[in-house]
Amino acid sequence: MNDRLKALADAGVSIWLDDLSRARLTSGNLAQKIADDSVSGVTTNPTIFAAALTNGADYAEQLRSLGEVDTDTAIKQLCSTDVRNACDLFADVYAASNGYDGRVSIEVAPTLANDTDGTIAQAAELHDLVGRENVLIKIPATKPGLPAIQASIAAGISVNVTLIFSEARYREVMDAYLSGLEQAAEAGKDLSKIHSVASFFVSRVDAEVDKRLAAAGRADLQSKTAIANALVAYGAFEEVFGSDRFKALQAKGANVQRPLWASTGTKDPNLPDTLYVTNLIADGVVNTMPEKTMDAFGDHGELGASIVGQAAAGQAVLDEVTAAGVDLDDVYQVLEDEGVEKFIVSWHELVASVEKAIASVK
Repeated sequence: MNDRLKALADAGVSIWLDDLSRARLTSGNLAQKIADDSVSGVTTNPTIFAAALTNGADYAEQLRSLGEVDTDTAIKQLCSTDVRNACDLFADVYAASNGYDGRVSIEVAPTLANDTDGTIAQAAELHDLVGRENVLIKIPATKPGLPAIQASIAAGISVNVTLIFSEARYREVMDAYLSGLEQAAEAGKDLSKIHSVASFFVSRVDAEVDKRLAAAGRADLQSKTAIANALVAYGAFEEVFGSDRFKALQAKGANVQRPLWASTGTKDPNLPDTLYVTNLIADGVVNTMPEKTMDAFGDHGELGASIVGQAAAGQAVLDEVTAAGVDLDDVYQVLEDEGVEKFIVSWHELVASVEKAIASVK
């Protein structure tokens, strides 16, 4: 077992791999990462599945068995099969962690990012299609996504909320989660079975802000905003899940919605490649990493100080960045819009890959 990754896990950080493909499952690669690299979960998105499906040979046999189906149905069947098999692989981790880890995510179509009702319907469909208790349905934290998150939680569906960039939106996400739990409790559902993570994106914030700081002649502030933003978000988490509102739900069996650090691979090659792992340590958080980042931490990563109680320090940095002329609210909206658009582009690539694969097996 890798000692550095084990030390990270021992510090309370759940290490999730931000990648899934059929080849990882059939080759034993994912099982090896569970054993050797302390990997305790997997996240996916349309970009990841689009990349996986470019190797149509891995999926040819299943496509032939599906017969004459439309592309949308084929995508759901192929992706849900990978997720279901990964869920089974993580079953022991899931049981040992009382449901906190051993989780595998599958995302609603990004074309539904601004369609509340469509998101609610597809979240339920994917939940039933995978048919495993340890699946997480990924729903974006867009404004129309918030009521879909609440409705899905209320229905007893565990959710990975994705594309969170700001403290303000994160607070809305946490409110949606708690409101959903309150509805679930009223409906007599077992709250202990409902889990959620809130995926707060990190490196993309620096990538966007640093361009603006360079234009403002404030290179001294570059590469500081993303971590500061995450510290402020964690402070909001500490507040909300220490509140009387949550404690009342907790007494009924409710689980904390765990913060998940996403987009933790560095975009700037001049930055340390473990920057967004080393500096975001806290007991109970998740860090979902691309394999490259995970390997880098396993090779030379170091544990930083805990971020518990560091919200004020983070806010001080954000105040400096704002004073330098960077409109952070605009940054957050640009990143959300770009995030949705990038996933839509990947979705179209996924559709094209599946259409090509279908044609090749006819």
